[in-house]
Amino acid sequence: MTTTTADFLGTVPLFSGLNRDELEGLAELTRERSHPRGSVILFENDPGDSLFVVRSGRVKVVLIGEDGREVILGVLGVGQHFGELALIDEQPRSAHVIAMEDASMIVLRREDFKKRVDTSPSIAWSLLLELSRRLRSADDKIGGLVLLDVPGRIARLLLDLAEESGSDQIEKSLTHQTIAQMIGASRETVSRAMKEFQESGWINVDRRRISLANREALEHRAQVRE
Repeated sequence: MTTTTADFLGTVPLFSGLNRDELEGLAELTRERSHPRGSVILFENDPGDSLFVVRSGRVKVVLIGEDGREVILGVLGVGQHFGELALIDEQPRSAHVIAMEDASMIVLRREDFKKRVDTSPSIAWSLLLELSRRLRSADDKIGGLVLLDVPGRIARLLLDLAEESGSDQIEKSLTHQTIAQMIGASRETVSRAMKEFQESGWINVDRRRISLANREALEHRAQVRE
C-alpha cells in the first residue's frame, strides 16, 4: 500500500520534485478515504487541518449562496488537490467540496506535514511553487470574469481545461450547467454560445466530451474586446 501510494504521489505536481525516499516517507503519513457520488467531502468553514489529493473520481469546489445557488470554483480530477492552504494558515475551509462521482482521497494532516518539512525542506518549496501557480491562475480567472463577455469566458475556460489535459481533448466531462456555474452565467446563455462554437467549427462535442478544433479562433475569442 505504501509503495503504491508513493508511486501515485510522484505523479502529483505538488510532490513531483521529491525523491523516492521523500515520497515513501510522505506516503507513510497519509491515509485514504472514499466518498460516494454527491457526498460533501468538506463544508465551508470546517476546521482546516488536512490536504486532500484526488486518487480517483472527480470533485467540485463550490460556494453556495443563501438562495442555494452554486458557483463552481473548480472541478478537480485524479492527481489534483485541495486544502493546501490548511497546511499553512490553520484557517477554516473557504468553500464546500462535493464528490461529482464516486471518489477516493489521499489525506495528509497538517501536523504530519510539518514534521516532514523539518526533515525534507524541499517539500515546503514544492508547496510554495504550487501556491504561486494557483495565485497566478486565480488572478487570470478574476480578470476574465470581470472583463470578458460570456462567450469569451467560455473560450478561456475551454483553453485552460485543454491546457490541464495537455492536448486538445478536454478530459473532464462537463455539462452546460457545470460550465455556467464555473463562469457565472446562465445555462441557456452557455448553451447558445456552445452551439455557436460547434457550428463555427471551433469545438467538437461527443457525449459531453469536448475537444478543441480551432484553438486559434478560441484564443482570439478569449481576448478582451474593445
